Amino acid sequence: MHEQGSARRSGRIKAMGGFAAACALAASAWLAPPPPAAAQTWEPTKPIQFIIPAGTGGGADQMARFIQGVVAKNNLAKQPIITINKAGGAGAEGFLEVKKSSGDPHTIIITLSNLFTTPLATGVPFSWKDMTPVAMLALDQFVLWVPADAPYKTAKEYIEAIKAGPDKSYKMGGTGSKQEDQIITAALERLTAPKKFTYIPYAGGGAVAVQLVGKHVNSTVNNPIEAVSQWKAGALRPLCIFDDKRSTYTKKVTADMAWSDIPTCMEAGVNTEYQMLRGIFMAPGVKAEHVAYYVDLFKKTMATDDWKGFMEQGAFNQTFMSGAPFKTWVEANDKRHYDLMKEAGFLAAGK
Repeated sequence: MHEQGSARRSGRIKAMGGFAAACALAASAWLAPPPPAAAQTWEPTKPIQFIIPAGTGGGADQMARFIQGVVAKNNLAKQPIITINKAGGAGAEGFLEVKKSSGDPHTIIITLSNLFTTPLATGVPFSWKDMTPVAMLALDQFVLWVPADAPYKTAKEYIEAIKAGPDKSYKMGGTGSKQEDQIITAALERLTAPKKFTYIPYAGGGAVAVQLVGKHVNSTVNNPIEAVSQWKAGALRPLCIFDDKRSTYTKKVTADMAWSDIPTCMEAGVNTEYQMLRGIFMAPGVKAEHVAYYVDLFKKTMATDDWKGFMEQGAFNQTFMSGAPFKTWVEANDKRHYDLMKEAGFLAAGK
């Protein structure tokens, strides 16, 4: 949940009224990236423009800039990567920039769920089919966070408090409107019914975490990487993770907790799941050799110790896909987001 003009993420939902699990397709078959492929015949001849359809400080921004640094540090590309934030219109600015760059192999974009949610919520003339799928780098988690001194020790206690309080008296902070964070909030409201949250959108996941630390909102559903520093500092408490299984990362993040110590929301009696895509797309009309170059580049990036450390820091689900499996996954999740946004009443007129 985190990035306006940004809206970030692309993922999986389960048990939200008739919402099926969005990441169930073949995930176990791609738990780690395969070894790097042989060198490609084509290489970029000018700097690579890496577009971020989200604001600064959020999960997509952090991952893109991290990739930029790893590629430069390890000399994985002969041309530099230039990161550019184009967050306007919940990320539509970035997607339309790529759409109009038809045939240009020097433009890539990191994607999150706004790949699906932005055109559905705004009616902007864009679809993921207007770009070329390259690879899924990981699935990003969502965590239900509250201030460290909040009286709620479990997610179930928090849900019960909302049900017992006045309608809309509890504030949920998130990135963007009608995007991942608000979608998850709407799913939680199925459990708090007839009581609802007051949802407050912010410009990015970094801002969302700051607002929760300042207690301007009661809770957030930020990605792990967007709130880990505040958790380490003792300012926030994780109540549950929106996955069907616990994190595999067992190294302690705080003095007494690792990511793997956070219960799933299902365990905590909160029947909601969601994960978000962190993937790469290119402009339409590029050649197979262009796509192959970037698949190879990202495989090399994912093989570094730096990447492995980044995955653990952000508690990412290390699912990798490219080629036909990735396209199939995207097609299925486009349909799932349509269904869940229709259920929540988030579709633009005419959708």
